Amino acid sequence: MKKPVFIILAAIILSSCAVIRQGEVGVKSKFGKLNPEIMEAGLTGFNPFTTRVIKVPIRTVNQEMRLNLPSQEGLTIDSEISILYSIEKNKVPFILEDVGQNYERVLIMNVFRSAAADITSQYMAKDMHSGMRSEIENKIQDRMHESLRDRGFVVERVLMKSIQLPEELSRAIERKLQAEQEAQQMEFILERERKEAERRRIEAEGTRAAQIILAEGLVREIIELRSIEAFRELANSPNTKIIITDGKAPFLINTPQEK
Repeated sequence: MKKPVFIILAAIILSSCAVIRQGEVGVKSKFGKLNPEIMEAGLTGFNPFTTRVIKVPIRTVNQEMRLNLPSQEGLTIDSEISILYSIEKNKVPFILEDVGQNYERVLIMNVFRSAAADITSQYMAKDMHSGMRSEIENKIQDRMHESLRDRGFVVERVLMKSIQLPEELSRAIERKLQAEQEAQQMEFILERERKEAERRRIEAEGTRAAQIILAEGLVREIIELRSIEAFRELANSPNTKIIITDGKAPFLINTPQEK
């Protein structure tokens, strides 16, 4: 008889204890009335015949949803969105009393649907697939925060994980992006050719200037200098030569050297 009694006592003791984990708080409900005192993480005892412990997570929760969102031009956009939110610890008893344990389905999801539809209807469908996505996310978050902050909810982030545009619109956007890339590539090629043409022009001008300087120097100075040097070498040469000159530039004719 002792063994069944021990088992019954053990069952009663176990059922009168609750473990509150990290990232949770507990609230006691006695005969349906909530105790405003919050129980922190750890082991807590209660009377299982009159009281139950309601555990509520206060850590950041990630709730994912798939929605069909409207766009400004009347299209329907299939989207997958994540909502990151948490609950203010001191507001937990108020939330349970005001909304109940199904606060996520009853309040958060409905507020999100309304905010998301209201914001996306102000944007074109292509904007949700471009750099404006971040702006849309922030506006949905702000709208939700306005509706939920006084009720104890903190909307930390709204993330549009995937956006599925209508097939025809998606192809049109791809064609536009391809055309823009081709235009940028052509502009790059034209700019490169312009720079190459400018380089060649500068190079040609430098070559022409050098030729002019060289030609002017040959006419007035260099030829005279070379003539003087040639006459000097002739004077020192033992060979017999015929010299034809106009006094400026010599033309030399070598004569055979006597053996």
